[in-house]
Amino acid sequence: MMAVQTMCARIGMVTGLGLMGTLREKLPRAVLLVIAVALFAANTINVGADLAGMADAAAILTGFQSRLWVVAFGAVIAVVTIELRYVSLARVFKWLALVLFAYVLDALIVGFDWRLVLRETVTPSLPRDGKMWGMLVAILGTTISPYLFFWQTSQEVEEEKSQGRRRVADRRGASREEIRTRRLDVALGTLFSNVVMYFIMLATAVTLHRHGLTHPETSREVAGALRPLAGRFAALLYTVGIVGTGALAIPTLAGSAAYAFAEIFGWREGMDERYRRARAFYSAFVVSIALGIALVFLNVNPIRALYLTAVLNGLLAPFLLVCILIVASDAKLMAEQPSSRLARTMVTITTIVMLGAAVGMIAF
Repeated sequence: MMAVQTMCARIGMVTGLGLMGTLREKLPRAVLLVIAVALFAANTINVGADLAGMADAAAILTGFQSRLWVVAFGAVIAVVTIELRYVSLARVFKWLALVLFAYVLDALIVGFDWRLVLRETVTPSLPRDGKMWGMLVAILGTTISPYLFFWQTSQEVEEEKSQGRRRVADRRGASREEIRTRRLDVALGTLFSNVVMYFIMLATAVTLHRHGLTHPETSREVAGALRPLAGRFAALLYTVGIVGTGALAIPTLAGSAAYAFAEIFGWREGMDERYRRARAFYSAFVVSIALGIALVFLNVNPIRALYLTAVLNGLLAPFLLVCILIVASDAKLMAEQPSSRLARTMVTITTIVMLGAAVGMIAF
């Protein structure tokens, strides 16, 4: 994950363009549209699932009907994202990320056998059937996810715009210090996200899975099951974590698809732009959230939707990684600052592993 996100960051820093803007130099528009539509569809379903989870969590805490919260959360996130400028949004996102520690606390409160957990963590094993391979694809698709590729490159462009580099020519190239700083930033971010993911899976395994709840349909059901198993405080932490995580994820999901379409069609883009100057960009953002709200009212199973979008992302990601490798290796496009051989090797290995997992899911 670190290698992939660092490569995407480097592309944004040295080209001065978002990921779709660089891919436009290498691929036909028809192919880019297929990628953008697939990204938009997966992200929108994910937005709907996140809104459903947030609404259920808020309903548990307040007693108000969850569907009212779906509309409220969707509207507030859309308005705040449009009204705040990039620097303010980035600051909000950084503070919201701290909410993810709720999942770590959840696992620690529940308690577990450290020796057993550590042994099973480091003992290698392969999935035994198609379902387990599918779960591996979903985990990879959640961790090394296409929307993160687009978001990372676009945020590098946003960072440079916030420093006054409004033209692409002004943004081309990056100093060694800038690349080094970004590499450290991405390393810490990916480490944090993977630690949180580990504790989420651990808390789930030692509570829900251990007691036979393997197919929950809503976050309300999960929180309700946690209360007798792990205590009211653990259930409260879970619900708070759901709301904070959704508020962090939804702008990223809807935003990455908006960036992709904007770069294909040449729309004015960026979360530092006012709505009247980037109507098409923000319209794509709002439509994604609106469709996500509609999915909740259509009673789409949010847990199942999250799993299916994770699998879709896991299948789409390796093909995008091949495109990213082509761009990152092109010295001319990368302003004579292509990614290192080590980075390209790591991303190539990641691509092969993800393709292997997809083959395992289909073959078994």
